Amino acid sequence: MIRAIPALTFALMWLAAADGFRSRHPELEVSRNIHVTEDAPALSVTSRPSIVLSRRGANATLPCAIHRDRSLAPNPKMRIKWTKLTSDFLTEVDVFAAVDYRERSYGSFHSRVHLRASSPSDASLVINDVTLDDYGRYKCEVIDGLEDATALVSLDLEGVVFPYFPRPGRYKLNFRDAERACREQDGALASPEQLRRAWRGGLNWCNAGWLSDGSVRYPVTSPREPCGGRNAAAGLRSYGLGDKDKDLYDVFCFTSHFKGDFYFLPHASKLTFAEAAEACVRDGARVAKVGQMYAAWKLAGYDRCDAGWLDDGSVRYPVARPRPRCSPDGPAVRFNGFPDKKRKSYGVYCFRERR
Repeated sequence: MIRAIPALTFALMWLAAADGFRSRHPELEVSRNIHVTEDAPALSVTSRPSIVLSRRGANATLPCAIHRDRSLAPNPKMRIKWTKLTSDFLTEVDVFAAVDYRERSYGSFHSRVHLRASSPSDASLVINDVTLDDYGRYKCEVIDGLEDATALVSLDLEGVVFPYFPRPGRYKLNFRDAERACREQDGALASPEQLRRAWRGGLNWCNAGWLSDGSVRYPVTSPREPCGGRNAAAGLRSYGLGDKDKDLYDVFCFTSHFKGDFYFLPHASKLTFAEAAEACVRDGARVAKVGQMYAAWKLAGYDRCDAGWLDDGSVRYPVARPRPRCSPDGPAVRFNGFPDKKRKSYGVYCFRERR
């Protein structure tokens, strides 16, 4: 059997033979150029920019451009498919598919996504009413007969990471409980990259918490004895991947902009938790969640020195402008713990949804 010699290998062999011939016959030396080319792919796709920044409740467009060789005949059966990579990058979730004039969206993306289709080569995906769960990496795949090509693009969200533990205390959450706790407080499990950015922004927390990929970490900007020792370097400490069923930790949640009004409700007297909930309802609202306080504080600069009840039974207050007797050591959401719900000791923060 005769084996074909690749074009590049053949060219190198030819050049070697030519060099030998010229050394033996210098009188025949002439100037010549040898060009070796590789065939370009008949189909390719690109995503530029590769990272799209959006916010919860907004619309986002994930770019995907199709590049077809002009020698290819038009193909009305060309298929465009969008999938979302899971946080551990091991599996993909179907988002959208289109063939000819038929389109289909899947799962939580149903009726929220469509192709921009500004031209025959535009396979960009438009996501309406972006949610916290839409954050992550997406794959655009184009199948054109026997040819196929893919490109990756990331959807990032403006927002804030906050550490959280429930009333029973620290290190009480397995992975599923951590997911549930974040959702109940208007958030989602933070990703490792979101926690990394929060650490670079100054988040300094000594208790380990779950992240969306199943890993357990905590951010340290000021090394100290109870947190790895004074001589340890600042950074993200990692416990690796946890056992999602057996291991118990706190959690790092992520939240973004909201549609509504977050506010402290003035009241003539201090309130029990039940009285606080009733007061918010009478005002056409409900007791605010922890994530809503963090979003108002970080993204809207909400500043209030009054401690108030929140939905989980905790008492907190947001300080954007540090001052004496009111978070003098820096901007923060101050935490007063989980007091007895029957004590008339605090005001209340409410949240009113806006349609």
